[in-house]
Amino acid sequence: MSYQALYRKFRPNHFHDVKGQEHIVTTLKNQISADRVGHAYLFCGTRGTGKTTIAKIFAKTVNCQNPIDGSPCGECASCKAIAAGASMNVIEIDAASNNGVDNIREIVDEVSYSPAEGKYKVYIIDEVHMLSIGAFNALLKTLEEPPSYVIFILATTEAHKIPITILSRCQRYDFKRITIDTITDRLKELMAEEQVEVEEKALRYIGKAADGSMRDALSLLDQCIAFHFGEKLTYDMVLDVLGAVDGGVFSRMLRHMIDKDVLGCITLLEEMVMQGRELTQFVSDFTWYLRNLLLVKSSEHAEEIIEASTENMALLKEEADMLEQNAIMRYIRIFSELSGQMRYATAKRILLEMTMIKVCRPGMETNQDSLLERIRDLEEKMENGIPVAAANYSQPQITDKEGKIKKERPPMPKAVPEDVKAIVSKWDAIISRTSSPMKQYLKGARLSLGGDNCLMVVLQDGLPYDYFFQHKENKKILEELLSEHVGKEIQVTIQSIQRDENFDNSYVDLSRIIQMEIEEED
Repeated sequence: MSYQALYRKFRPNHFHDVKGQEHIVTTLKNQISADRVGHAYLFCGTRGTGKTTIAKIFAKTVNCQNPIDGSPCGECASCKAIAAGASMNVIEIDAASNNGVDNIREIVDEVSYSPAEGKYKVYIIDEVHMLSIGAFNALLKTLEEPPSYVIFILATTEAHKIPITILSRCQRYDFKRITIDTITDRLKELMAEEQVEVEEKALRYIGKAADGSMRDALSLLDQCIAFHFGEKLTYDMVLDVLGAVDGGVFSRMLRHMIDKDVLGCITLLEEMVMQGRELTQFVSDFTWYLRNLLLVKSSEHAEEIIEASTENMALLKEEADMLEQNAIMRYIRIFSELSGQMRYATAKRILLEMTMIKVCRPGMETNQDSLLERIRDLEEKMENGIPVAAANYSQPQITDKEGKIKKERPPMPKAVPEDVKAIVSKWDAIISRTSSPMKQYLKGARLSLGGDNCLMVVLQDGLPYDYFFQHKENKKILEELLSEHVGKEIQVTIQSIQRDENFDNSYVDLSRIIQMEIEEED
């Protein structure tokens, strides 16, 4: 016999096998036991939560010759025929492909014939929201007053698309998403039966990835077992198969974002791409991580509602103290929007990299939470003693003929130190000895004088500036290279300049001064 998928092999045959829908199971069993069976039911809920399964068990039970406590016996001729799909009393219809008026008229014509054996004819119409308006109208009268031996069970994932005239004629049952604990326990039972070794942590991740769907959980588990057949299935193996990342990566990424470290974010993203991780899955999981962070920030008892280990909870609490609530909500907004965009994007990586830069550069946005982020950055810089550019209101402003404010040029230095001159005159030769990406960033650098007449390297704001300012070891490598060139210890100050800012209006251009001195000597 050919292999049967887990979700088909372990489809429940009795009400007590159904997990996570006890409120519906109890109601239906009580109706059957009290002989108060309705004529039309509407089962609503997300995929894989048991709508069709419960409909089939219900159809079995109402026709069972020896029901046991409101459940089918599974041994009588009727139960066996329905289980084998050979019963004329249970008719399954896929409304996605049989959605026309003619298809429904066939049902209406068949309804007039009573069952050859058994008590009820049960019509299970799956994805009923796909029926056309004409088909709904054709079904309406029969659904309202069917013969006593007919039961309609309508199943749908989108109840809002069903006309109110149909809804008002049915008993509606809403299927809940199944909890991670319930899915994990069920998978554990089935793996014991299949004699497959699986880590509980791996099962919990599969339960979370299934998003409340038992069928999805079984399909994912089937996929993981097939990939690592014959081995004990571990948490890391599940992450590899599903293209997901470990929770520690989310913490590293968040800390890079808090530090406004664009280069760190891009480097970590490169690692995930090289490991073959699925970027859409990463964005979805990272948004969930930020949601947990917001709950930790907002509640003192977040442990009761968050699925996280002791180590991860400690990290979340530490990171919650590092961020304001508005900043977390800004991150969630940005990544939620990104999640929707990435479904249809062809260049997913580029889209994600652009988002990372936007997160680390609040100045690129103009909405309220981004402005708050920029204000917090300025406050932090002021607390740490980092000078913040501001207008000088104590001095009179000079205007040109058109009335525009002219910015005063910075004062010329009285003398440029010889070691600085030596570096500036040989700058191209010096940077040619460096390796990428340092060489690339230094090619666009401009040279000026900082405090105490030390060399100032002015870089484009963004990746070039972050490469030296955020990563002090890169600045140290540059200083050692310059010191080696002149034979003296050289200190370097790193500054940034915006793309639209004029360098000559803000800094003294050393290369121009030294060139002028050389021309004068000639």
